[in-house]
Amino acid sequence: MLLKMMNLNINISSDDESMKWDTLIDTSSYGTIFHKWEWLKIVEKYSKSTLYPLMVYNGTQIVALCPVYIKNYKSLKMAFSPPSGSYLLYLGPVFINYENLKQNKKESLFYEVQKKIDSYLFSDMGCKYVRIRSSPGLYDSRQYKWQDYVVDPLYTYRIDLTKGIKSVWEGFDRKLRVDINKAKREGVYVEDGDLEDLEFLLNSLSERFIQQGYSPLDHKKYLQSLYATFHKDHMKIFVAKYKGERVGGMISLYYKNILYLWVGIPKSNIPGISANDLVQWEAIEWAYNNGFEYYEEMDSGENQRLRYFKSKYNPELCIWYSASKHSSKIYKFAEMVSKIL
Repeated sequence: MLLKMMNLNINISSDDESMKWDTLIDTSSYGTIFHKWEWLKIVEKYSKSTLYPLMVYNGTQIVALCPVYIKNYKSLKMAFSPPSGSYLLYLGPVFINYENLKQNKKESLFYEVQKKIDSYLFSDMGCKYVRIRSSPGLYDSRQYKWQDYVVDPLYTYRIDLTKGIKSVWEGFDRKLRVDINKAKREGVYVEDGDLEDLEFLLNSLSERFIQQGYSPLDHKKYLQSLYATFHKDHMKIFVAKYKGERVGGMISLYYKNILYLWVGIPKSNIPGISANDLVQWEAIEWAYNNGFEYYEEMDSGENQRLRYFKSKYNPELCIWYSASKHSSKIYKFAEMVSKIL
């Protein structure tokens, strides 16, 4: 019945509709801080791509939002949600009142919305490659498979704070608890950070990447813009100090009921002291004391090395996925190209 009644159309949202956009993101279970209008516009400015904030209507009712960034690489047009190199793991579609639908209507809506977006990007915009990375919680990847996307499951870590802070602490690996207590005894302490601390963390991460043989991208202006916009209400910096010197820290984001470990954590140079384990514990305590329900160690699950650091906090796996499609086999190499853009 729902399929017969659908009359889907896509509009490109404008700055005049930014408040409507943000209200829908705030009220949807699938909206994240990365979907907020100001965040999307800052990403557009620094990602060398053009933002297409798609609003999908069924008649006069908005049923979904999907921010997409289109890049041109020579003669190749590609669409991303989110774009590469933007410190964003996931973005993708946001459905409105989706959780209130019965399962058959959820499946029909998702399929028809994605079919409309797919047609818009490939047929109307002439894209040769599309990659969409969903936000955690939107678990149904079949809608992409059914439309010939290649789907890869990805995994982030979430700690359930509703069980109580004592339960969270007791769930930690025993050595982790010992290391946190040792850092406190040795005089490591954690403070709120500011813009200078953000720059310290970025420089520390860049140095670490260089040591590992990578050439880090310069994201300083991009992150400074995000700090200027979101630090007051949605961004918090935790910085660890030892004998008055910065020795670690993290940039966190908070939105709705989740505190996110977003950027960090640079490796500490103090032998035998785990400054960054203390940073995470302080962040978890702060999240719990301020009423958040989850603490997320943002991850994709692709780097096995990170598992050893993050899994010792006894988090739960939360699945999300990456869906990619090329218009023909001729453009299959676009998937490889996208990883370096």
